[in-house]
Parts: sequence; structure tokens; C-alpha cells
Amino acid sequence: MAIGDVFAVEGCPELHYVDTGMYDTEEYGAVYVLDAERPALIDTGIGTRYENILDALDAVGIAREELAYILPTHVHLDHAGGAGYLAQACPNATVMTHEIGVSHLIDPEALVAGTKAAVEDQWSFYAEPEPVPEERIEGLSGGDALDLGDRTLDVHHAPGHAPHQVIFHDRASDALFTADAAGIWIPGIERIRQTSPPSNFDLETCLADVETIRGIEPDVLCFGHFGPREYDDALMAEYTRVLEKWVADVETKRAELDSDEAVIEHFVETSEMVEVWGERKARAEERLNTRGVLGYLDEQ
Repeated sequence: MAIGDVFAVEGCPELHYVDTGMYDTEEYGAVYVLDAERPALIDTGIGTRYENILDALDAVGIAREELAYILPTHVHLDHAGGAGYLAQACPNATVMTHEIGVSHLIDPEALVAGTKAAVEDQWSFYAEPEPVPEERIEGLSGGDALDLGDRTLDVHHAPGHAPHQVIFHDRASDALFTADAAGIWIPGIERIRQTSPPSNFDLETCLADVETIRGIEPDVLCFGHFGPREYDDALMAEYTRVLEKWVADVETKRAELDSDEAVIEHFVETSEMVEVWGERKARAEERLNTRGVLGYLDEQ
């Protein structure tokens, strides 16, 4: 797979995904194209290279004016940064995201400031987000159901990673669009890893989100990072272990070292992901996730 490639999701008719090239890294960011009677995009990428998503619509055979919904799973800019650009290009699409996040996509100033503080020098990969017009966006909450004509998306609130995160369950294909609630799936090495960015990471709520996913028990998990894979309850149990061990490891290292910056540098320097994501992205990911856990520990 390469940046911009579009693939069908095996076993899920009319469902495709595109590698958005997020952070100039292959197999890190996915956007899903659901070719329903009322077509939908799930997530929007980082804003940069949003044209890859428009090309994916073309490849699937969905005219821009036919797109009905743009559905960011949450308003972190790696999932929602392209919403304004895509809304401009697809004039009849309604943007829908959790009600907590709506105002941040209408006026992204605070969202941009928070993202810059969280991602630090990774901001160079981002496009400055375009505001979504107020009349083009609606709020969602857990328990809602979106009618796509020939199928329904059930909306589940999953606030552990962020209070404005939802996951979507497509009843027709029994696919679950996991946002960041199920962690990061790395297909090249078949491993699942934590995602624990500042400032909203909460271990207990993340673990509750995993239980929500286990309760749905879909056939397919569609990871925003990265790609689809068959559901396996053992994988969700593994993600629980990964999260708990990750937080425990950061807490232990904090007790050993004399500063939080030393803790961060320890995990940055010992990253196991350099060969997969490249040095810059791998080390930035470790820094981000460690800072998120340190902030969580401060609240305990």
C-alpha cells in the first residue's frame, strides 16, 4: 500500500478506505468511504493532502455533489482537519460530529492552539483548518442513528481518548469505525499500540470504551490508524493489557527519574517504532503519548 491508494474492505460491500499520507507516513492515517444510498466519509484526515480523499470518492464512483455526510469521529485534527476543505468540495454534504466538538469545527481557533500545544513540531505536517459553515454542521450524541438510506450507522459515545469522540457501527456490514477507541493497529507488524495524547487521556474511560467495543462485537474493526481487520475479542483484551502496562511503565519511570522531561526522553529514545514509521514520526508519537499519561497521572 502507498499514500493515496484506495482499497475495498474485505467482506464489507460498498466500503473502501484510502491511505491519506498523514505525517508523510504510509499506513498511519485512513479515511473510509461508505458508498451507501446516501454516501458518507468517516473521518477527514489532517487537512494536508485532502485531495487524496476526493480522489478516493472519484475512484469509488461517488460524485462530489452526491456525498451526503462527512463524519469526523472526533475533532482532533488528525481526524477532523480536512472537514472544512471537504465541505467546500462537496457542497451537499452535512458535517456531523459529537455535539461537544461542533463549535470547534465552526471556529477552529482554540482547536488549532490546543493541537499545536499537543503535537509540538509535528504541526508542520498540518494544514490550517478551514472553518465549517454553521449551517452545514450538526451535533451527534451516543444513541443516535444515522439513516444512509440502505443502511444505518449507530452512534456510540467513546469519551476515553477525547470527550468528543464517537464510534460508528454500520449494521449492514457489521463494521465498526473505531476512531482511537481501539488503539492503533499496525498492519505491517500486526501489533496494537496505545494512543494517549494530552490533554484528555483517561485510562479508566479508555478501558470502558474497549468494553463498549467488546459489547458490540462487530465482524470488522475499521481503525483510523490504520485500516480494517477482522474483529477478535482477544485483540481487545490485548489492548486493555497494552493500555494498563503503558500507564504503569510511565508511572514507574517517573518514580525512577528526576524530571518529567527525562521520562519523556527515555521513551522517545527507546521507541520500537522507528523502522515502521520512520524516526521523526516514531519519536514524536512516543513524546505525545508519554505527555498524555503524565498529565493523566497528575490528575490521580
